[in-house]
Amino acid sequence: MATKKNTPKKSDKVDQVHADQLPTSANELLQYYQDMILIRRFEERAGQMYGMGHIGGFCHLYIGQEAIITGVQSALREGDSVITGYRAHGHILAAGTPPVEVMAELTGRAIGVSGGKGGSMHMFDTERGFYGGHGIVGATVPLGAGLAFAHKYREDEGVSVAFFGDGAANQGQVYETFNMAELWDLPILFIIENNHYAMGTSVKRASSETHLHRRGDSFRIPGIEVDGMNVLEVRDATEKALEHCRTGKGPMLLEMKTYRYRGHSMSDPAKYRTREEVEKVRDEQDPINQVKDRLMSEFGIEEATLKKIDTEAKAIVQDAADKSLEAPEPDSSTLYQQILA
Repeated sequence: MATKKNTPKKSDKVDQVHADQLPTSANELLQYYQDMILIRRFEERAGQMYGMGHIGGFCHLYIGQEAIITGVQSALREGDSVITGYRAHGHILAAGTPPVEVMAELTGRAIGVSGGKGGSMHMFDTERGFYGGHGIVGATVPLGAGLAFAHKYREDEGVSVAFFGDGAANQGQVYETFNMAELWDLPILFIIENNHYAMGTSVKRASSETHLHRRGDSFRIPGIEVDGMNVLEVRDATEKALEHCRTGKGPMLLEMKTYRYRGHSMSDPAKYRTREEVEKVRDEQDPINQVKDRLMSEFGIEEATLKKIDTEAKAIVQDAADKSLEAPEPDSSTLYQQILA
């Protein structure tokens, strides 16, 4: 393994470019729209399935945050690694896992991507570079550093992308990992999905430094704030950050400012914010509507075309739900399989 270089790199900057400056084709935007609408419809259906008792345990929906994983995934290369927390459905769908395998995992069926054993919070698809799905708050950060260490050790030019939330950003293991990642120049991109409320406490009440992209400053890890509701800005910032990590300059931190429309989990009534606040974000910043409006105004895409994409997404999700309920539960003989002892 290569030793740490002594060349200075702490002054390196990754300048943010706003979306109106980005060269983007109609086909690219259509793909982003298709990817985000699939995640949105999947999560809406998952919420319904939970309410009907088909999904047990916890269930954390990604509705409102779709632009982040869509933009990040579009910038990744084959061989990169992604790891996230328990709000993971959108991430594994973006990795390319078939919706039926994700829904079957939620319902605990044998055809689920993790054999029905992982459920909502602990699903994996390592063949597609997705390493979970983790219920322990902040655990994705040191685990992500381990993935980055493997990339560096193997010299495969891969980057580890570790997602965590604004609540997890206050965990001690995050800063221990920042220190190690910087010391060892690990190729890791830390992404904070700042949806403002953690489990239910606003960032302003829980964090002395509310500009979370500055959290790496004392470790000399560069960070920038990104509009996480704008898929183009997410994509651009991620491309630049990945290049930083991939070329031996060490870790990078992106704070994605976003907003979840539902409660922290299905059991959260979200009484810590007003309905008017949520509706204002929906009306003015919704990530899917932003892309829809741009497709129609700048590229002349007809609303009927976008409606068809939406209808197809709903059909895919409905098919996934139907097949997941028809599939068998895991056989008892598999109980002790895939267990590390």
